[in-house]
Amino acid sequence: MYAYTGFPRSLNGLNTFISVLDERQKKGIKDEVGREASPLPTDKTKRELGTEIQTTLVGRPVSGPTYDFAPIIDTFLKEHLFGDIFGRDILDFQEREIATVSALASLPAENQLNSHLNVSMNVGLTEAQMRQVVSVLADKVGKEEADRTNRLLDAVLKKRQPPTGK
Repeated sequence: MYAYTGFPRSLNGLNTFISVLDERQKKGIKDEVGREASPLPTDKTKRELGTEIQTTLVGRPVSGPTYDFAPIIDTFLKEHLFGDIFGRDILDFQEREIATVSALASLPAENQLNSHLNVSMNVGLTEAQMRQVVSVLADKVGKEEADRTNRLLDAVLKKRQPPTGK
């Protein structure tokens, strides 16, 4: 379903972006075109690269019932999402996580949002930075999305706290 639910949204997003650029150009604003991504490394397969990136971001190798039930999804995630997409160097991991959290906040994807809030901490984003993301969500997306993200962020931060001993 990813091809039918993800790609159309991506294409619509690109078309919206083109419209914004066209409007800006009509106003005399000249936007600088960004650089192309560097080629992916040639010394490893997409699977090797994706596994490495996924493990780095999550902080451990990823496994579970979803991957046992549908092993091909593990291949798609590692090779395409983490290898092809996260392997590109246009955005660093922190920038990519802010974009990912922002997108997931507006979808019915609470498990993935929770996971990426944790990954955000793993890549060095601070609680203050993530609270700022929640603030932007409240201002630009909606209260419901911001409240859900804030609730999940609270839970992630609580789980990351070292246990207090006596």
